[in-house]
Amino acid sequence: MYFQKRKRGLHLRRKNEIKGNYLFSNRDLKRLIIPLVVEQFLAIFVGLADSIMVSSVGEAAVSAVSLIDTIMVLLINIFTALATGGAIVAGQAIGRKNQKDGCEAEEQLLLFSTLFSVCIMALMYCLRGFILHVVFGNIEPEVMNNCNTYFLIVTASIPFLAMYNSGAAVHRAMGDSKTPMLMSLVMNGMNLAGNAVLLYGLGWGIEGAAIPTTLSRAFAGIWMVCCMCNRKKQLHIRSIWKIRPKGAVLKKILHLGIPYSLENSMFQLGKILVLSLVSSFGTTSIAANAVANNVCNFAIIIGMSMNYALSAVSAQCVGAGDYSQVRYYTKRLMKYSYAGLVFMNVLIIAALPLIIRVYNLSQETGVLADKIITYHAICAVLIWAVAFTLPNTLRAANDVAFCMWVSMASMWIFRIGFSFVLAKYLGMGVFGVWVAMTIDWLVRAAVFLFRYRGKRWERKKI
Repeated sequence: MYFQKRKRGLHLRRKNEIKGNYLFSNRDLKRLIIPLVVEQFLAIFVGLADSIMVSSVGEAAVSAVSLIDTIMVLLINIFTALATGGAIVAGQAIGRKNQKDGCEAEEQLLLFSTLFSVCIMALMYCLRGFILHVVFGNIEPEVMNNCNTYFLIVTASIPFLAMYNSGAAVHRAMGDSKTPMLMSLVMNGMNLAGNAVLLYGLGWGIEGAAIPTTLSRAFAGIWMVCCMCNRKKQLHIRSIWKIRPKGAVLKKILHLGIPYSLENSMFQLGKILVLSLVSSFGTTSIAANAVANNVCNFAIIIGMSMNYALSAVSAQCVGAGDYSQVRYYTKRLMKYSYAGLVFMNVLIIAALPLIIRVYNLSQETGVLADKIITYHAICAVLIWAVAFTLPNTLRAANDVAFCMWVSMASMWIFRIGFSFVLAKYLGMGVFGVWVAMTIDWLVRAAVFLFRYRGKRWERKKI
């Protein structure tokens, strides 16, 4: 009986897809998801390769890049969140089959992101002394000099990053994740090639790492704007020189983008605070934590890709006013997320002895890293998708404020608060920090699942 019902359900689903009752076919989902996965792999792999190349300049250069990138990651998270707000508005317009509203959303997103990022860039230059001497504190003179050089060059790339993120988000909302993937491939390729020439070929210092980063981001940002002006695309910028602020459209974008930006910013700030706690446990804990972070980034790559995919798919379904399809695709992409998490984490656990050897860790550090990575793998498979993939449906349905408050409260109380309780006061050390992180996941998962199972989020309007 069960198998008959399942067979009938699959037959009906295929029939609906053939008739066009569903907004996304299997082919549409593949075209959206596969480039997203490739792009995520590329970003993390190139990040590791980049850090290895910079290490040829010396430890002071590595430290400088790490410090400045902490600020840059915070800004990237803000721009990505704002872009997500614009992409949701654009995606909902596509779902309503209203091309005019979608084009307006794309134009307003680009205008606001560019102006906002230029202001942020100017502010960063004005606060350079404060950031280097107060925020980073008392660092060695050589590291400070490298920080100053890297900061001056890379800060110029901020507006181009904002342009790229805006265009990438809108392309994903249209179901086109191939274009951002190709741009990411070219951008990262330029960066690595530039590093190879300037660092290895010409023997430059920290500027040899900063210049390729800035130029590659500038190239990608300008290329993305050119693609956004392509009238053959479903959503496009109709006349880039005639874009004027439109309060009603901007209000919608910011209504979605600001809460998500705050959520992402607080998340990054929380990571920095927890990192300062980890640093108090000594070299073994710092090294084990660093290795675990690098490895665990790979563990959730497919899950992260599903986050972008679910946001794009759900936004169109919400725009069409079809919440049965929102739930259908949420369930389907959640299954993909779980499958990806299982695949990646089983692979990592199987390769863990080799990974530990590659990092050439001491026995004590290796045992600790092994313990953390194994624990993370188990929790990621069980909890991560509900805690981080599922809320993208709620955000796409305009329930961003709820997601923001839940995420921020859970992070401060459980991730940060419990880190100090478990790691410091109960003597669990760096492992306690990771346990606190997974408690945060569990709380988020429980609250978001309860919210999703109800109907209130379906009635949210902007």
